[in-house]
Amino acid sequence: MDRLATLLNHFDFNASTFHQGGFCGLSRFDGEQRSGHVHLLRAGRLRFRGPAGHEQVLEEPSLILLIRPQTHQLLASESDNAELVCATLAFTGGPDNPLTRALPDALVSPLSALTGLQASSDWLFTEAFGDDCGRELVLNRLFELMVIQLLRQLLGDGQMASGMLAGLADKRLSRALVAMHDAPAHNWSVEALASLAGMSRASFAAHFRAVVGSTPGDYLADWRIGLAQKRIREGRPLALVADEVGYQSPSALARVFRRKTGVSPSQWRGEA
Repeated sequence: MDRLATLLNHFDFNASTFHQGGFCGLSRFDGEQRSGHVHLLRAGRLRFRGPAGHEQVLEEPSLILLIRPQTHQLLASESDNAELVCATLAFTGGPDNPLTRALPDALVSPLSALTGLQASSDWLFTEAFGDDCGRELVLNRLFELMVIQLLRQLLGDGQMASGMLAGLADKRLSRALVAMHDAPAHNWSVEALASLAGMSRASFAAHFRAVVGSTPGDYLADWRIGLAQKRIREGRPLALVADEVGYQSPSALARVFRRKTGVSPSQWRGEA
């Protein structure tokens, strides 16, 4: 059972490095952009002002991840001697999808606390501040690797308090979640999911809601609509999308789609 594989197969992403080197001044990133951002502080001192306006001062090598488009600022003076490597993250399923929604608005951590990222971050800094050919391509792949390793560490450490990643970190709930992720078109019952988790129906339903934050039925509907949005964005016919994500007809999909998003699939396609 691979808890990350299906997520990343459905909602994969590409990194694009746009800065490596010294940083001085103020950079403001607009939340209206269609990409997330990852910033790595290699050395020096940096102030980070997050989406809510809260400011943090970073004085050791650190990771700043904003998986969704979020307004934020980076600030440093000349005396701070800040060295940064930065990249954008663009998801093929769009910036708002089940995987991006599972992470906080901003995740800031010293690299020393992210032991699973140590080797790749060291390699990334070596590439960023070297002059080997193909450097940018290597940096892009290393950023992608680091995000995957971060997700792996979050699952392994059980650091998420609630939501999909918290459910995937739970040994019992993860079996049910992976089953829904792998086979969204299956007519899952609470009894069948509880059996996969090795729990009674009542205890599974209560535990699922307490950890994930929704009922199993609502979670499955959200997952299906997230997959439908990706397929609609790709231009697939609505009848095919409905069949792929577990609805008997386009109208059945449209009813749930409107209930979850507030708009019809065709309206959403136009806005996306």
